[in-house]
Amino acid sequence: MSLAARGTVYGTLMNFRGELEALGDRTNEAPYKAPPKAPVLYVKPANTWTDNGGAIAIPARASEVAIGATVAMVMKSAREVAGYVLMNDVTLPHDSFYRPPVKFNCLDGFLGIGDRLCAPHEAGDPAAFALEVRVNGELRQAVRFSDLVRTADRLLADVSEFMTLGEGDMLMLGCDVVRPRVRAGDRVEIRSPALGSLANTFVAELA
Repeated sequence: MSLAARGTVYGTLMNFRGELEALGDRTNEAPYKAPPKAPVLYVKPANTWTDNGGAIAIPARASEVAIGATVAMVMKSAREVAGYVLMNDVTLPHDSFYRPPVKFNCLDGFLGIGDRLCAPHEAGDPAAFALEVRVNGELRQAVRFSDLVRTADRLLADVSEFMTLGEGDMLMLGCDVVRPRVRAGDRVEIRSPALGSLANTFVAELA
């Protein structure tokens, strides 16, 4: 299937152990008063999508943004994965843990999407996925998906209990608690031995 035929793109919060550890007892505060029992999802609507090689605009009100290197499952059917694709889940820096933080991560262009769909038999075990994040050619982060709270299979099974995914829908595995910050003029490249690379340049929003 082609990545051009995209369905709905879903992000996943708190699926890296470091995220929950960083929140600590805050997950017991109002309004939720308990850690999440099911996957916490949010939508990255079509206005956020930026293709591989495209420019992502930083809003005039922000001096920098936080990048989230991740991998998404691309669905062939409700419970069958067609393949995996790299993503850069961009957000405005914030310290809110209210779920989901739509106003921070659903701005125009705030999702870089790779153009290589890697079939499951080629990608291998998602728990072994490892990403390198380079900013202007400098290694800034290494992301290892062995640190997931829910494995890819478990995440899909749990999500499927309360909603039905369709062909072309994309479900992100989540982002590490560490999110490198970038400014206008920076070029970000996410690399994976199995999934190829995704590169986007950040620019200042036009007045």
